Amino acid sequence: MSTLPNNLKQIAYFFERLPGIGEKTANRLAFYLLRLPERDLKDFAENVATLKTRTKFCKNCLNLTEEEICNIDQDSSRDHEVITVVEEVLDLLSFEIGNIYKGVYHVLHGKIDPLNHIGPEDIHIEHLLSKVKNPKFKVKEIILAMNPDMEGESTAMFIRDRLKEIKKRTRAKFKITRLAYGLPIGASLEYADYMTLRKSIEGRNEF
Repeated sequence: MSTLPNNLKQIAYFFERLPGIGEKTANRLAFYLLRLPERDLKDFAENVATLKTRTKFCKNCLNLTEEEICNIDQDSSRDHEVITVVEEVLDLLSFEIGNIYKGVYHVLHGKIDPLNHIGPEDIHIEHLLSKVKNPKFKVKEIILAMNPDMEGESTAMFIRDRLKEIKKRTRAKFKITRLAYGLPIGASLEYADYMTLRKSIEGRNEF
């Protein structure tokens, strides 16, 4: 590294700070940028320089967007009465890549995690609740799609209880559902842990 020009060295150092990037990969990425055509490199640099200023939260669902409303919420072909609640934007992308879901989303940008001093007020739960209470949003189902870990389950139960309070108070008719979890396709029972088997039993369907 000491023989590299300083600017190339600094770029490699930056890449090395990224998750999952080691020193050798960082060096390769830095050299890749060096070999890019000037125009491509300028476009890349401009996008990085404006990343923070151009990226904002969607007013409706808190997805990331460059507009006031994200393209998902602008899509009239989607079912705006079904809202899937996810922890992060990356979770939303998983649904979109598979093209398996035609509703809309609400992004919490985190989960309740007392050990790391993250409470309900630190993530975007109130934004969801205010949307559910707003007559403008005619909600018929809310799907809680938190990850199946301890913090995700706690977050899902907290939101479920708050939504039930709203249903009781307003006599709203929307459903509250939770993603089914269990054995993945091709899995062996021999290697399944207790919680996976439990979720598989609880979420079983008629066959």
